[in-house]
Amino acid sequence: MSTHSGFARPTWLNILLSASVLLAMTVSVSAAPEGGDAPSAEQRISKTMHIKSGGRANREKGVTTVDAFAGIEKSGPRLKPSSQGKAQSGLAQAGDSSFDFWIYDADVVLFADDDKDGHYYGIDLLIDADTIYSAADVYAAVYLSLEGGPWNEYAVTEDFTIFGASGDDEYILITELMSGYPRGSYDLLVELFDALDGSYVASFGPEDSSGLAFLPLEDFNRDAPGFDVPIAVSHGGGGALGFLMLLPLGFALIRRRLKVIR
Repeated sequence: MSTHSGFARPTWLNILLSASVLLAMTVSVSAAPEGGDAPSAEQRISKTMHIKSGGRANREKGVTTVDAFAGIEKSGPRLKPSSQGKAQSGLAQAGDSSFDFWIYDADVVLFADDDKDGHYYGIDLLIDADTIYSAADVYAAVYLSLEGGPWNEYAVTEDFTIFGASGDDEYILITELMSGYPRGSYDLLVELFDALDGSYVASFGPEDSSGLAFLPLEDFNRDAPGFDVPIAVSHGGGGALGFLMLLPLGFALIRRRLKVIR
């Protein structure tokens, strides 16, 4: 694991993407049925740029997605998702890794620590997967574990093609953790799947590289003192109200982006 601070300067595109995060939060925060209990965990929101070819030098051609997940699991056994019958992201079957595929390396660079407390909200992950075949289509799911707890999926790649043992087919995921990730030490796990049938074929985690262990992370909301803002949860029939409750967070995000740009 390595870090750098000057990776990505905020732009108007980032401001618009922050608005997209708000929209995702409004649409996808699970509403409890009337009379039921509201979810107790803070929903996780992340923004990820996907770069399928050209490596880290090809950032301008990346596709950006905004993803929402249930609140982070902090306690319980840390079993690999593939060993539980299926991955959270697809159709993986329980079993051992395939000898036909492997992950040669997974390299992490952390970025974005605005409050300079040593905890970052940006993860630049490079995945270099190989196969015995001349070419094969695969995809990967990526997970974070907080303080040794269960694995929590935070991103899934698009399908991409790997060519034998080439080093020119790396896949890059550049993620900003927007909310739902408490300040702490995280481990990172990559699981690889055959895009043809969704079967699990390989993994790469902290037992394979110390660079994927003890990553000091926190989300964007927690990166500035006093900026922890609770996520509004609608209780049915309150979609418009839920959006209005999120507007202060939106304005705060935009003001903060503008401040950094200046």
